[in-house]
Amino acid sequence: MLMRKFSKIVHSIASAGLIGGIGCYLVLIAVAVPESADGYLQMRNSILLVTNWVIVPSLIIALFTGLVSMVVHDPFQDKGWVWLKAGLGVIMFQSLMVSITGRAKEGASIARDVAAGEVSPSVIEAAYSGEWYTLWFIMAVSIANVVLGVWRPRRMI
Repeated sequence: MLMRKFSKIVHSIASAGLIGGIGCYLVLIAVAVPESADGYLQMRNSILLVTNWVIVPSLIIALFTGLVSMVVHDPFQDKGWVWLKAGLGVIMFQSLMVSITGRAKEGASIARDVAAGEVSPSVIEAAYSGEWYTLWFIMAVSIANVVLGVWRPRRMI
C-alpha cells in the first residue's frame, strides 16, 4: 500500500515536470527571439538545460514509476487504460529521445557555430522547422496520459 501511494505521488510529480518542461521548451522557441548569435546561443543552451535536467529525467521517472505501479498493484495489469498509458509512454520516450533531445543538442551545437561565425544564421530556420510540431505532439500525448490516469475509463479494450 505504501509503495503504491509513493509510486503514484512520484509518478504525478514527474508527469507535471514533463509537461512543465515541454511547456518551457515551447515558450523558449516561440517567444525568445534572439537579436544576435550570442542571444541565440543562450536560448539554445537554455533549451538544452531544460531538456537534460527537467524533460528527460521527468519522463524516465514517470515511465519507471508507472511500471512500478503496474507491478505493485495487480488490478492495473488487467486494465486497458493502463496498457494504453504504457504504450503512449513508450511512444513519448522514443519521440523525445530521438527528436527533442537530439534537436536540443544539435541546436546548441549549431548555435555555437553561428556565434563563432562558422555557419550562416540562415541554417537555423531550415534545420528546426519541425521542432514545434514534435513538441506539441509530445505535449498532447503527455496530457492524454494524465487524462487517462485521472479518468480511468472502466470499459476500455
